[in-house]
Amino acid sequence: MNWSVDRRFSRGIFLTPELLGYDRDENGDLVINPEEAETVKVIYDLYINGWSPAEIADLLTEYGRKTKLGNEVWNPGSIRGVIENERHCGDILARKTYTPNFKNHRAKKNEGKRTQYRQRDHHEPIVTRDVYNAANHLAASRTYGGRSKPLPVLGVVDDGVLAGYVPIDKDWRGFSTEDYRAACESVPVEEPNTLPTGKRLNMSGFQVVRSQFFPSMDDLNMTISQGSLRFSTSCLRKFEDVEYVELLLNTVKNCIAIRPCAKENPNAIHWGRLREERWVVNSVGSRGLSKTLFDMLSWEDGAKYRFKGQFISNGEGKLLLFELDEPVVTRTAEQVVVPEDPDEEQEEIVLKETIRSYPDAWQTSFGTPISYICSVNVLEQVHYSGDWDVLRPATEIREMNIFTADQIAELMQEAETIMEGWKAS
Repeated sequence: MNWSVDRRFSRGIFLTPELLGYDRDENGDLVINPEEAETVKVIYDLYINGWSPAEIADLLTEYGRKTKLGNEVWNPGSIRGVIENERHCGDILARKTYTPNFKNHRAKKNEGKRTQYRQRDHHEPIVTRDVYNAANHLAASRTYGGRSKPLPVLGVVDDGVLAGYVPIDKDWRGFSTEDYRAACESVPVEEPNTLPTGKRLNMSGFQVVRSQFFPSMDDLNMTISQGSLRFSTSCLRKFEDVEYVELLLNTVKNCIAIRPCAKENPNAIHWGRLREERWVVNSVGSRGLSKTLFDMLSWEDGAKYRFKGQFISNGEGKLLLFELDEPVVTRTAEQVVVPEDPDEEQEEIVLKETIRSYPDAWQTSFGTPISYICSVNVLEQVHYSGDWDVLRPATEIREMNIFTADQIAELMQEAETIMEGWKAS
C-alpha cells in the first residue's frame, strides 16, 4: 500500500480531503466555495495584523461562521489548521503523515521519515503565496503575539544621530542576523571629523580608565540573560517620566540604543513604572532580541551579560547607548567533590559557584589610550554635531520585507470589508 501511495503521489495524483474554502466539481477537482473563502481570507488577514488564534476563533463564533463540518463554535486549533494548510495558497503537500505500524493504524507526523511530494499551483488559491508565507512566518515565532503587534516590518533610521540603527521587536525571531546587518549597512554613516584645538599636552602612555572599575549605585546597566532583559533604576531616572522605550540595534557599531516611545508603538518596552513616586524596574522577556545577539556575538547560552551604558542628551533629545563588545559575563560552574576515602560509602557532592569574567582586553589595559589632551575642552565628549532628530521613524526597506506596513493595513481593510456583510449571531 505504501508503494501504491508513493506511485500515485509521484505521478501527481493526490488525495484531497474536505477543506474549508473549497468544494469538488464533477471531476473531483478543488473549486473555491465563495462563502467559505471569505472566512479563510478573514482568518489570514486578521492573523497577519496581530490577532491571536483565540481572538479570531471568538470573532468567528460571534458571527456564526461555519466550519467545514458545519459547526458554529470555533477554537484556536481550528484557526491554526487553516493558517498552516498550504492548499489555501494553491499548493498541495502530500504525505504530511504516515502510518509506521499497520497493526494499530496510528498516524505519525512525517518529519523526513517518508518522501513528501509538493506541487505548486495545483488549484486556484484563496490567498496569495506571500500572504500564506507571511502568516506562517509569524506563526513560527511562537512567543510573538498580541493584537497590537502586526507582522513586523524591517526598517532603518536613515538620518539623525541614530542613522543606521534598526528598531527591533524584543520578541520577534523572524529576521536573521544577516537581515539586521544588511539593514544597518544600507545607510552610509560618515564619522565626524574632529580636529583638536588649543595647545596640546603630550599624554603618551596614559589611559582613560574604564568606568567599570569604579562601580556605583548610579551606574547605567543593561543585563541580558536567558531570554530576559533588565535595566538598572538609574536608566529609568535618566528619562524621568518615560515608562515605554524602543530598542534599536546597530550591527556595524555593535551597539544598542534606547529612546523614548509611545505605549502604542509596536516595539514599545514597558521597562518600569512609578510606584509611590519611586521607579520600579520591570524584567522584560526578550526571546527575539536574545537570539539575535547570541547568534551575532557568539555568546554562551545560560550566561548573564551585563553592559554599562552611556547617557547623552541634546535639549529634549535623550538616548541611552550600550556597546556590546565588552560585556561582564556571569556564569554558574559546577564542581564535583569526590570523597577522599574510596572505601567509605559517601555520595559525591556537587558545588555550584558563580563565576564572573571580564573581557580579555581588560588584562592588558585600564582603558582608552590618550595621545594628547587639548588645553581647551579637556576630555570633553564630542557629541553628534548634526540634527539629532532622536525620534526620527525608521524607513521601511521594501526589498527586505514580505509586506510593507501599508500592505498589512490593506489586508486589515479587506477583512473589515468582508465582515461588514456578516451578521453577528
